[in-house]
Amino acid sequence: MKPLNKQTAGVSTLPPVKVLQFGEGNFLRAFVDWVIDILNEKADFNGSVHIVQPIAQGMVNMLNEQDCLYHVLLQGIKNGNTIDDKRLITSIYSASNPYDDYKAYLALGENPELEFMISNTTEAGIKFSEVDESSITLPDTFPGKLTALLYHRYKFFKGAADKGLTLIPCELIEHNGTTLKKTIMQYIQHWHLPDDFALWIENHNRFCNTLVDRIVPGFPRENIKEIQTELDFEDNLVVKAEPFLLWVIEAPDGVKEAFPTYKTDLDVLFVKDITPYRTRKVRILNGAHTSLVPVAYLHGIRTVREAVENDYTGSFIKKTIFEEIVPTLDLPAEELEKFAHAVLERFKNPFIRHELISIALNSVSKYKVRVLPSLLEYQQRKGSLPQNLVHALAALIVFYQGEWNEETIALNDGNEVIAFFKEVWSGQQEEIASKVLSNTAFWDQDLTKVAGLSAAVQKEISSILLSEKEKSY
Repeated sequence: MKPLNKQTAGVSTLPPVKVLQFGEGNFLRAFVDWVIDILNEKADFNGSVHIVQPIAQGMVNMLNEQDCLYHVLLQGIKNGNTIDDKRLITSIYSASNPYDDYKAYLALGENPELEFMISNTTEAGIKFSEVDESSITLPDTFPGKLTALLYHRYKFFKGAADKGLTLIPCELIEHNGTTLKKTIMQYIQHWHLPDDFALWIENHNRFCNTLVDRIVPGFPRENIKEIQTELDFEDNLVVKAEPFLLWVIEAPDGVKEAFPTYKTDLDVLFVKDITPYRTRKVRILNGAHTSLVPVAYLHGIRTVREAVENDYTGSFIKKTIFEEIVPTLDLPAEELEKFAHAVLERFKNPFIRHELISIALNSVSKYKVRVLPSLLEYQQRKGSLPQNLVHALAALIVFYQGEWNEETIALNDGNEVIAFFKEVWSGQQEEIASKVLSNTAFWDQDLTKVAGLSAAVQKEISSILLSEKEKSY
């Protein structure tokens, strides 16, 4: 088995650095860097990535030990076919830690070829901190570090209009691009930087809101020796991911041409408004997960794959998605159904064991955000209640009883939520639905005012409890 480096892998010259990437974790390496690798191969992007480690401790040293090379292992189902593919990623030119050399970090902004900044520094990464007092020393936050580098670039190129960047944050928050821009402006004001710099940021840098979607289990520790033997490389940075990928980028004109994923078959969409795509993901993917968990768990099933392949719960979730969720969304039906079929294939992935109980974390708040809007929209459009989504709500309430078939359910929610359900289940059974649905702290509204919902949920609760007694649910 060979060590992995440019010499042993036969990698010679790399294209110039066009992308500055904050973050070296599994997701970015299996998502963004994988995409750029394909762009270089199939779309003549002719650009490499320089990775900046956003915190003091990270993986940059491991990357440099392998000359920034590693393999992505794609495993799952796509278009009915089982995928088990390995790809050597050669899109990363170099990697550095700004905590080691701040001047060298700022000098990255002097690169005339640089066009993009891409990041994923966790949901809490895009934040402002008054602790960062100036750009003279290395700021603590990611936006602080980025502001310092952009200011250095602005000064180095004397405010040249063509030296602004396209910034594509991938942090999992809504309006991530807009939030990043706002935070940079806070630092400009906090550090009393020139007004002309603020105008340069405003007029010559493009901030894109994004939506990213790919399950990345990460380093396959359980069978890494077997994988390394297959690869014939001692790759200590292998990343495992599912075949499905979706990247929606809300971008101004010109970004699509500069980042030409349209020349490939990658599912990267450049749109004017990301909202319907975010809604699609939350309602179909996340909403299906949240609806499925309590129904399947009470049915004796413990993983997502088992639930989709089971006759009863598989039929339940398919009908839920195609008959009750998809009709409430406004994108073209063909597009919605294609996404829905991909979701079901992802649920069936034989290479990932996705425990239902892990998805059950904070299920009440998840139902409010992911499922309740579909239920209410369905009623508004159809004039009736969606039977499966109502059943899922009833199953959720029974799930929060905390016990099923004489087994304790490991509820994972806030203490106040668990305490509320404990009190509700100690009362009269026929009042359970009305007490839960009237809890405005859960739903931000009184759901007993939704015509017929309380009675329908109570009927489903009674049916589920009866099934428990008969051991046939």
